[in-house]
Amino acid sequence: MLDKVRQEHIILGVDPGTLFMGYALLHTVGQQVEILEFGAYDVHKLEGQYPRLQKEFFFLQDLIDKYHPTSLAIETQFVDKNPQTMIKIVHAQGVAIAAALSKDVPIYEYSPMKIKMAITGNGHSTKQQVAGMLQRFMHIADEDMPKKLDATDALAIAYCHYLQLGMPVSEGGAKDWTTYAKRKGLTDKGLTGPNAQLLAALATVKKRK
Repeated sequence: MLDKVRQEHIILGVDPGTLFMGYALLHTVGQQVEILEFGAYDVHKLEGQYPRLQKEFFFLQDLIDKYHPTSLAIETQFVDKNPQTMIKIVHAQGVAIAAALSKDVPIYEYSPMKIKMAITGNGHSTKQQVAGMLQRFMHIADEDMPKKLDATDALAIAYCHYLQLGMPVSEGGAKDWTTYAKRKGLTDKGLTGPNAQLLAALATVKKRK
């Protein structure tokens, strides 16, 4: 597992949407993580669902051609009370997956709860809490924070996948990386890089509560 995390990766994170699609690209080498680009792709002005999906498909293909990601991480298992909303989101998921498949990019799926647990330690965190945690441990300036939470959701998805490369939350039955760290006896002294930043950010949040 350590060999995986030491390797160079370019991770494309996608938060599927039919009006705004969140996307984020992370370049990682070992424990060094760099944000290449992230944002929310706006297709809401286009008329009709299918033209929007087509636009998203071509946009993702262009991103893949530009950055050559080694993996696509995508949010899945979306549930909504409105069946029509669910269907539209599933279509958007399918478009992102198809774009990756067309370019032979490996695909990894994560549930919303797993993503939130990986970033904040709480599977029921709000989108704002996830965005705030990402800003803290990735040192994103206020002026660089996007207005659309779709963008930070995509960044969370990409970072969640990065964490899985070095410390999978499924190992040993742990529900999130903080539980895993406790079981392994890891502390802030035993962690380095992004995992140390996560632990420090979580500690700060706990002190404020």
